[in-house]
Formats: sequence, structure tokens, C-alpha cells
Amino acid sequence: MTASESTGTWQADGTGVLRLPSGRLVRGRGLRHPLPDGDVPDLGVYLLGKQPPEVPWEAQWLRWPDFRLPSDRARARELLREVWERAAGERVEVACGGGRGRTGTALACVAVLDGVPAGEAVAFVRAHYDRHAVETPWQRRYVARFSA
Repeated sequence: MTASESTGTWQADGTGVLRLPSGRLVRGRGLRHPLPDGDVPDLGVYLLGKQPPEVPWEAQWLRWPDFRLPSDRARARELLREVWERAAGERVEVACGGGRGRTGTALACVAVLDGVPAGEAVAFVRAHYDRHAVETPWQRRYVARFSA
């Protein structure tokens, strides 16, 4: 599905959906879990150490090994900005293997882009997405140093 064919954003109460302060909705999920029922993404950004499986929607892969940080920080910034921009009117998901560490870190960075202070973004994502999101000290530091 292309951006022009999008039919809107996620349902606010959908599985894994994070509502940002601006009202944008982004879905986080773990790829080891079944695809949630309902709409499919317009864009999926997959944070994995190896190339993800093919999906029938637009997808971007960011090399990001488990429990680590993105291999290419400039590319990470570009993709996370695209997630934030496109979430204004499209269904965008961010996913890693389990849906907590890398996904939570990426969602916290997207929250920073949305105006959440970097020092509060991890707590925001833990409160509104998954209380175990952002698993390692270096992931927390990455978010704290991320700027809009």
C-alpha cells in the first residue's frame, strides 16, 4: 500500500498503539508475536540485527542488534523523523523482536521529536506503551541525548 492509498491512522485503543502528545498514533510491537488483528501498517520500520522477513506493506529496515543501539545513528534519526512525520496521517509501526527494548527506545525518540523532553521520554513511553520499554542503560542514555 502506498501513502496515497492510506485510509487513516491507528485506532487509539489498538494493541501497542502509543498516543503522542500531539495526538499522532504510532504502533509498537514485537515481531515474535502474532500480527494484531485489524488494519495493517502503511509503513513498518523494523529494528533488527538482520534483514526482516518480507511484508506486503512499505517497510524500512534499520540494523539494530538486540540490546544494543542502531548501527547507523544518522539513518536512525532519518527513519525516526519519517515515523513521526508520517504518523500524522498514516498507520506507522515500529517493531523489533520482542517489542520492548529497541522498539521502546525508538518510540521514546519519536516522543522527543513530538515535544516530550528527552529526560522524560523513557518514562512517557513506559507509562503509555510498555512499562518494560527501553531495557538497557545505553538505550536510556541514547534517548536522553536524542534531540528534536
